Amino acid sequence: MTRLSALLHQIEDRTILMPEFQRGYVWNRDQVRGLLRSLYRDYPVGSLLTWETEASSTATRGSGSGEGIKSLLLDGQQRMTTLYGVIKGSPPPFFEGDPKMFSRLHFHVDAEVFEFYAPVKMRDDRGWVDVTEFFRDGLPPSIQRFSNEPDLLPDRLTRLSRLQNILDRDFHLEKITGRDKTTDVVVDIFNRVNSGGTKLSKGDLALAKVTAEAPDSRDRMREALAKWSQAGYSSFKLDWLLRSVTAVATGRILFRELDDVSPERFRQSLSSSTSHIGHLLDLEAGRLGLDHGRVLLAPYGFPVLAKYLEDHGGNFPDTATQNKALYWLVQAGIWGRYSGSTESVMAQDMEAIQSGGLDKLIDTLAATRGGSLTITPRDFSGSGMGARFYPLLYMMTRMTEARDFVTNVPLRTNLQQGLAALQVHHLFPKAQLYAMEPPMPRGEVNAVANFAYLTQSSNLSIGKQLPEDYFAEYEAKHPGVMASQWIPEDPGLWKLERYRDFLAARRELLAQAANQILTSLLASTDTPTEPLSRIGVALDTEASEAGDDPVSAALPRLAELGVATPELDVEVAHPDSGKIITIAEAFWPDGLQPGRGAPTILDTDGEDGSRAILESLGYEVFTTPDSLIEFIERLHRIDSGEVGA
Repeated sequence: MTRLSALLHQIEDRTILMPEFQRGYVWNRDQVRGLLRSLYRDYPVGSLLTWETEASSTATRGSGSGEGIKSLLLDGQQRMTTLYGVIKGSPPPFFEGDPKMFSRLHFHVDAEVFEFYAPVKMRDDRGWVDVTEFFRDGLPPSIQRFSNEPDLLPDRLTRLSRLQNILDRDFHLEKITGRDKTTDVVVDIFNRVNSGGTKLSKGDLALAKVTAEAPDSRDRMREALAKWSQAGYSSFKLDWLLRSVTAVATGRILFRELDDVSPERFRQSLSSSTSHIGHLLDLEAGRLGLDHGRVLLAPYGFPVLAKYLEDHGGNFPDTATQNKALYWLVQAGIWGRYSGSTESVMAQDMEAIQSGGLDKLIDTLAATRGGSLTITPRDFSGSGMGARFYPLLYMMTRMTEARDFVTNVPLRTNLQQGLAALQVHHLFPKAQLYAMEPPMPRGEVNAVANFAYLTQSSNLSIGKQLPEDYFAEYEAKHPGVMASQWIPEDPGLWKLERYRDFLAARRELLAQAANQILTSLLASTDTPTEPLSRIGVALDTEASEAGDDPVSAALPRLAELGVATPELDVEVAHPDSGKIITIAEAFWPDGLQPGRGAPTILDTDGEDGSRAILESLGYEVFTTPDSLIEFIERLHRIDSGEVGA
């Protein structure tokens, strides 16, 4: 058993460190309050697990100087980080995360509750004590502070003494020792004891091995990811970048191939990979108009093309070859090439491009589609901004002479941010479709074929007008503007009661245009290479303005409860077959809080069969926003001790 005060001293002295393969800090404020509450009430808070190893044998965060045996914290990072941050007033040396999560925690000496500072609530209530200041200064200032209320002083001092005694709390400390405990073995142990948290991936293990010899590599990778995130590609992960590094360094996809890569070779491959990825991002943005993460197609194909670029001096040999690469990326994206067994598919594609170049790569993809990559109207029947063909519609808008309905300005060039930024526009307003009797199902309301792109100012100008009104108005002002965005010419299809017929007709037009664009891209050898302007697309705001979307209405409350921002309107595919199971209104692939819990889905229109499949695959599924909110609120009440588990 080890006292908390001693553990905090060891962290401060850097004799307790964090292995590099550990994730960063992911707790929210409710969890911070819950831990302090449990310690104050003398509830069990779990044991700790450390790995006793030579300081130089594995990469660590928060490393101190000198050699010798160090304790690497395997299980207990969130708890120890929280306690160090609250008690010391600053993050521990190994900290990675948001320090605001444990700053300004207060304790009420009469109510015996923990809350984070709220000016209105606490300003005139002298019972609140800043927990960090209390641990720093001890009891004397509190005695002085409460001495003018002598009747309450004994009880208050008893409670403050109990708070102070948290420092004397004993933690059971289990240790992993022995020279046979390699990083592989320790990661396996970690995954077994960390059943309630996020498992370490193959990439985490591979990176742990690499950073033991090249400790600066992880920081360089994080810098690259941060740069791309600022540019609008926030979904890129370390595993994804590491896959490209592996491909460039070894010509293979599996992480285990890095075992024989020297630190210097790894650094060179990392530098080359970031350059190649940047080149591919510029091509998708500049040639196809796919200029942000929401519409980026086939990012998991980047490792394959990164190796190709590495073997060809960092560039495609000519425009025709570049076009083939872009054609393949688009086709791989819309057909969900990497939605199933990503690693095995990557390996297959790597073998294809190395043995037969881009032609064989395209042929390999076509073989999975029965030999044809032709798009049919049915392929545009997806729903929401998570649908596979949503990026293709955006690409078509950006590559052609599609024009804004109101201004008649081409949407491919010369646009700025703000009111001129592109925004998703529902051709038939959602409010009108939901008001029908019976209401149109959400999946059909948010059909990709009901989407167009306009500037924000034009979107707001049109508002909830019906197509039969504003289509005619703007077609009269700007002849051909409707056809430029593949709107059926028949005015009879613009009526609300013909909505489904309109969707069917527009899908025909979209499929025809998509095939023409892709065929011309593949056939062309002299396509101009001047880049399109980088626009980015704003999220659809119509639902929140109309107040008719219960999912959007629930998002602020979910955020208050500490829930991560979800992906919206996402197609969820079976990991083996790639077949779409459902279109989730909201999806948390990493759990309701990053790195904690199972992937979670909010699916109000899903069928019982799809829910059963999702649950069998390990997803948490909720069918209404209220049931999800109630579930989270109950967890908070259990944590606070208001109700039993």
